Amino acid sequence: MTTKTGSAKFNKDLFRLDVRAYSMIIAIIAIWTFFSFMDDSFLTARNFSNLFVQMSVTSILAIGMVLVLVAGQVDLSVGSLVGLTGGIAGILHVWYGWDTVPVVIVTILLGAIIGLIQGWWVAYRAVPAFIVTLGGMMIFRGALQGITKSETIAPLKESFKALGQGFILPFMGYIVAGVAIVITGIFLLRQRQSRVKFGFSVAPSWVTGLIWLGISALIFVVVSVMNAYQGIPIPFMVVIFLAIVFTFIAKKTVFGRQVYAIGGNPEAAVLSGINVKRKIMLIFVLCNTLAAVAGLILTARVNAATVGAGTMYELDAIAACVIGGTSLMGGVGTIPGAMIGALVMASLDNGMSILNIDSFWQLIVKGSILVFAVWFDIYSRSKAKNS
Repeated sequence: MTTKTGSAKFNKDLFRLDVRAYSMIIAIIAIWTFFSFMDDSFLTARNFSNLFVQMSVTSILAIGMVLVLVAGQVDLSVGSLVGLTGGIAGILHVWYGWDTVPVVIVTILLGAIIGLIQGWWVAYRAVPAFIVTLGGMMIFRGALQGITKSETIAPLKESFKALGQGFILPFMGYIVAGVAIVITGIFLLRQRQSRVKFGFSVAPSWVTGLIWLGISALIFVVVSVMNAYQGIPIPFMVVIFLAIVFTFIAKKTVFGRQVYAIGGNPEAAVLSGINVKRKIMLIFVLCNTLAAVAGLILTARVNAATVGAGTMYELDAIAACVIGGTSLMGGVGTIPGAMIGALVMASLDNGMSILNIDSFWQLIVKGSILVFAVWFDIYSRSKAKNS
């Protein structure tokens, strides 16, 4: 009886999925179709490889920004922090001759320390995150200009450049794909078993199998396309790894659930015993640590540390989150959604650049899409409340 009821409930809700998820997938298909019609070079292995590399920095920033926005905060400093950490990495590597590994370690630790400081001001001194991070944005940009003397620091060694320009060999890519497919199957199976155990509605076995086959096919196609060029780009692998880790943190850990609770209702979170101040500070530590990782990858990708690095990247990260379904009001948002949002933004940038569209038009288009995404978020949530 329970099984039939669960199946009936599932059949009723089978296609009742997130409207935004549908719309984002449709948007990506439409964007790719349009640009491929306008220029044959868009749908090539080389361009897709470039596209995934281009979206890597925004994606990494968006992963951290999701946690910040879900908690009801905001971080306007991550773009300048990308520039500052990249500049410090360049100075240590080029001017002082440090090897790549210690440079990476020190840079990531620096990002964590800066996040600790900013998070402390927000959480324990009750200074609004908007003000703290706006100040941080100016401080970090000024510090970057000062320590680099407004010079471009280059060139980097091959070991460092590999972080942003390297590729995984094709046969290794297929091994990674195989492991990912197996892990996906295990995850879907365990998720199904867990729902059965607690009496929740579950999809028929054939639906679960179909989902696994679809995801497996997508993984295989992506890897095959990448291998048709030079292999999977290392920055893209970093993005996938971080997305998986932080999705697990957000969905499967006590900390992750507490972040959503804080953003959904801060007062209730305090009354339930959550140490809100400590959690908010930790969120900024994670966000700024990821900004340091993004700074390393950007510096390696362009083979130089520049004064203008990271400019306006914080807005790209916020836009990716909002387009992907993260609410600016807090309590709602997913990392996979932010990844889709970053892919939408990168696809627009890439396609418009291929068509040689003027930069001012690119900004107008991206800004218009952001405004529409926020309106759609407000509209869909108000409609859901009224239904």
